Amino acid sequence: MKPRLISLDVLRGLTIILMTIVNNPGDWGNVYAPLLHAEWHGCTPTDLVFPTFLFIVGVSVVLAAPQKSFYPGTIQKILTRTLRIFCLGLFLSFFSKIHLFNLEGLSLLGVRLVITVFVVVMLFANYNRRLQFYVALFFFIGMMVLAFGGFEDFKNVRIPGVLQRIAIVYLVVSLLYLYTNWITQAVTGIFILLLYWALMTLIPVPGIGEANLAKGTNLAAWLDNYLLPGHLWITSKTWDPEGILSTLPAIATGIAGLLTGTLLTAGSSKIQKVKYLLTGAVFGVITGLIWNLVFPINKALWTSSYVLYAAGLALICLTILYYIIDVKGLSGWTSFFVVFGVNPMFIFFFSGIIPRILSGIKIVNPNDPGHEKITFQTYLYEFQITPYFSDPKNASLAYALIYLLFWFIILYILYRNKVIFKV
Repeated sequence: MKPRLISLDVLRGLTIILMTIVNNPGDWGNVYAPLLHAEWHGCTPTDLVFPTFLFIVGVSVVLAAPQKSFYPGTIQKILTRTLRIFCLGLFLSFFSKIHLFNLEGLSLLGVRLVITVFVVVMLFANYNRRLQFYVALFFFIGMMVLAFGGFEDFKNVRIPGVLQRIAIVYLVVSLLYLYTNWITQAVTGIFILLLYWALMTLIPVPGIGEANLAKGTNLAAWLDNYLLPGHLWITSKTWDPEGILSTLPAIATGIAGLLTGTLLTAGSSKIQKVKYLLTGAVFGVITGLIWNLVFPINKALWTSSYVLYAAGLALICLTILYYIIDVKGLSGWTSFFVVFGVNPMFIFFFSGIIPRILSGIKIVNPNDPGHEKITFQTYLYEFQITPYFSDPKNASLAYALIYLLFWFIILYILYRNKVIFKV
């Protein structure tokens, strides 16, 4: 029987809640500092969202199969889920690039929504598992052809992304869990962190010279731009925070989750587990801070110090929740967070689609009737929220919280009806 840890659902829910808030301010120019990523080196609460989720992915892999099973189709199931998650992330990049003939405005948005519905049904629905694999593979190949086949609309579509990195980490840690023991996993994680440190600090950057950790001129940036020119993060254009080389240490974050999951399913007492978990958490934070002195904590580069520091903090949070909920049995307060925690991929995908939809709806600016048009998202913020706040940062935060409430209503309805979307 698969163990159920409410504490893990709560941590996942907390992570999703913070993700929703930090990704959806009313105005990116007016955001409280803790809700922004660090400019480069350093770490804010926002920088802890993604690694915490990857850490949870590792824990969940173990909890989903505490007794390792190799039934026919195990590998295909892992590959199918990997492709589905990867394709959902890719489609978020493709959505706003879709054009048909000379359609524009609401007509074009309608076409994009129809395609989205088709994608959602094909990649979320539960049907014949072998067919799921081939459908996901078809989507993956199709989007790769569009991106690299010389099609004008998609020549600059972004390939890396959050869901894409989640998919890769899930694939690697799932295979590691199935085919290795926890000692091999731990050694692999340490090797990855040391290898990444060596690559980033010792290997000269082609065309630049000596190794460096500066924005846009480091080895990870060079590799991103060399292998995926034109298909990177639109803000930077020449490097990507979810790029190729930095995905390597992200796998180590998932491995930290694997080791945690293995400990949680071991035969020792719950109190003993709490002691082990807390010891590992403190070790991760302290080691990360020490390594930070020579290899700075940096989310965009996903440095080795960042892996240890972020995983340590995630483990501290999980340990506290585990002690309160699963050891002491104080779970009556958890429902709000569990609602967000049981449908993570659903909210990951649609919280990315909805802002794109709102930005695709253009209406007349009430302050400039008949001339300038603004997006519906801008209208909601500037005319329905901003007037009630004197501080623009409070208005921006209020928009994010209202958006969070909107999602809570949807997820609560799904939760009450026991509807869980599994990719």
